[in-house]
Amino acid sequence: MKPRTRTPKATLPQMALDLFADVATDLTCGVDEVGRGPLAGPVVTAAVILDPARPIKGLADSKKLTAQRREALYEEIVERSLAYCIAEASVAEIDSLNILHATMLAMQRAVNGLSRVPTLALIDGNRCPMLPMRAEAIIKGDDKVPAISAASILAKVTRDRQLVALHEAFPQYGFDEHVGYGTPRHLAALRLHGPSPHHRQSFAPVREAFALFGAITVARVGHLS
Repeated sequence: MKPRTRTPKATLPQMALDLFADVATDLTCGVDEVGRGPLAGPVVTAAVILDPARPIKGLADSKKLTAQRREALYEEIVERSLAYCIAEASVAEIDSLNILHATMLAMQRAVNGLSRVPTLALIDGNRCPMLPMRAEAIIKGDDKVPAISAASILAKVTRDRQLVALHEAFPQYGFDEHVGYGTPRHLAALRLHGPSPHHRQSFAPVREAFALFGAITVARVGHLS
């Protein structure tokens, strides 16, 4: 009796397997924003798809971490995540759309800018932007969901760096200290020096400064990212 031979099963080329990898895998991205409350600067968002094979220890709400720890985790997230994207909405867009709609726009940009298409987007907070995939809002998600924590860290570090750069151009406002929030020092500087082009005119303290001075008092600098 002749020995039976087994014919190997046909396999798809590796390129085809790569094309369908995202369809076969449940990819979840975390999304968060930083900068809804400040009187100056953009609102910055990030979307992150973590790699289960390369876990990152210590992920948490960015507000609960030291600046040094956030910087270290930023580098790990950039290196180890499957995909990430950082996006923003400008001061002009905030003033035109209002801060809520500008934040939703920035979140859309972050998710749509990912190099891999997620099947689910988990959004920090109680609202979701319009997205082409399923999305769920999670209140305090930046403290509950690692991917959202990672997104909050990327957004926070990015925006803080921008405001430090803004401080170099406009030291009179103290952006390196309050990163644009309405602290007593910032409000006093607005009353003393007037608004800069990077202040949000739709926010009440800035409107009051415009009314007092009648115009922007200092020139705009280049892009700060």
